[in-house]
Amino acid sequence: MSDAPQKKTFFKRRKTCPFSGEKGQIIDWKDVRMLGRYISERGKITPSRITAVSQKKQRELAQAIKRARYMALMPYVRTEMEERAPRSRERFNAGE
Repeated sequence: MSDAPQKKTFFKRRKTCPFSGEKGQIIDWKDVRMLGRYISERGKITPSRITAVSQKKQRELAQAIKRARYMALMPYVRTEMEERAPRSRERFNAGE
């Protein structure tokens, strides 16, 4: 055969759902700290392919996040854009 070096195979460890199993967390809409881990910086719900949450639990998680938002425990959108707004007004007023 050939003496060419063999490529190393990349072993990707299968992620497990943090909510499944006996020691899994319970999804509760009142637990804002736990739900906050599954929301991006912009306030979007992080997809299950990134968080490794099972399909069934992802639906429950999304429902709990939506419930917490409706009950005003969590914001719908992060308020990062408010920091930029005063600067634009300053530029507008400086031109007068």
